Amino acid sequence: MPGVSEITNPVKMPRPLHLKRVSAAAIACLAWSALAVQVYFDIDDALAKNQSVANGLIQFFSFFTIQTNMLIALLLTISFARPQTEQFLTRPSVNSALASYIIIVGVVYAVMLRHLWDPHGMQLVADRVLHDAIPFLYPLYWLVFLPKGTLRWTDPVMWLIYPIVYFAYSLLRGAAFGIYPYPFIDVTRLGYTGVSINAILFLGAFFGLGVTFAAIDWALAGRVTQPAAGLAERPNSDK
Repeated sequence: MPGVSEITNPVKMPRPLHLKRVSAAAIACLAWSALAVQVYFDIDDALAKNQSVANGLIQFFSFFTIQTNMLIALLLTISFARPQTEQFLTRPSVNSALASYIIIVGVVYAVMLRHLWDPHGMQLVADRVLHDAIPFLYPLYWLVFLPKGTLRWTDPVMWLIYPIVYFAYSLLRGAAFGIYPYPFIDVTRLGYTGVSINAILFLGAFFGLGVTFAAIDWALAGRVTQPAAGLAERPNSDK
């Protein structure tokens, strides 16, 4: 009709929330699949040693790597299924803590543990996912999708609670059963003095990385808010 502008269909742009959910689902599926493969092999190994399934499960859950990957998989599953719901695991502080933990997992495994065994087949795939893929993908997810500017400088101190509790559990289990999940906390080989020194060094690494995450969080928040503030204060050219 004359005088009526042509109506065009709007171009649909991908929404950030949709992309965040897809990314969360993809990383969660990857983590859950690797965890399923690893628990299968741990149970199979226990049965081969005439041990119970419970022993295999206890061994599986006694590794910091497994616990951290499982928490990340659970967090991402919640973020996919209920993206607008705030729960304990979906808080920015918890997300950031897990990002720092999983980086420690990847670095320590690459530097100190990878040479200690030689997995093959599906166990090798699970090993690479849990120690390489997730330690890379989840911090990237944190960097891209999580809101910035919410962390406090005291958060890195609070994030030490989980490693300390895990360390205490490992020592108690080791004292009771003589089983230590990692060589650097093996009291029978290093003694309590050597293990204590290693624990202090690890806690220092956790704290230093936590402070780095807090600094990145505030730096990125400043980059987002400053341009917005500048636009808000810009005078109206029509006046």
